[in-house]
Amino acid sequence: MNEIWPGLIQRTIESPKTITETVDRLITVLDEEHKLFIAAMREENVVDLHFSLGSAIRNAFVFWDPGSPLLSSCPAMNPDDISEQVILELWKKLNLHQDLAA
Repeated sequence: MNEIWPGLIQRTIESPKTITETVDRLITVLDEEHKLFIAAMREENVVDLHFSLGSAIRNAFVFWDPGSPLLSSCPAMNPDDISEQVILELWKKLNLHQDLAA
């Protein structure tokens, strides 16, 4: 994973307002190797990305900021829950893309 993308996102891109928007942004910044790695995971193992990709997502999209548009759009969820949902939706979208390409 490109180590500078969280900082790049913070400096250059408006914060996403929805989980879908967050997933779409991740697809644009993740390299193909990481996309394939995530897509190849079993759904029940996606939670294993919580401390790596999940942490990068929470930091890049500033989920800890009470003014975060995404946090505001998911009032019943905390930043950890949101990042887990983002990773799961990313996994689903990457697998959908693989299914369509096959």
